[in-house]
Amino acid sequence: MQADRSLDCRGMACPMPIVKLSKAIKEMSQGQILAVSADDPGFEADVRAWCETTGNQLKALESEGEIRTAYIAKS
Repeated sequence: MQADRSLDCRGMACPMPIVKLSKAIKEMSQGQILAVSADDPGFEADVRAWCETTGNQLKALESEGEIRTAYIAKS
């Protein structure tokens, strides 16, 4: 999936990937897609919960080894 912006959160422990994601998405326009890559084991559950809470849309979640990349559309 193609993203308008990418954020590399590999090596960061919870809650930093979500903190960085929140900050980055605030700088984006509605409908733009942010790709966030992280290797924190709780990232998948955290990003799903964050999207549900904030109303932003999780478009896709891809896994490659220990790296998970979430594609989030700003609402």
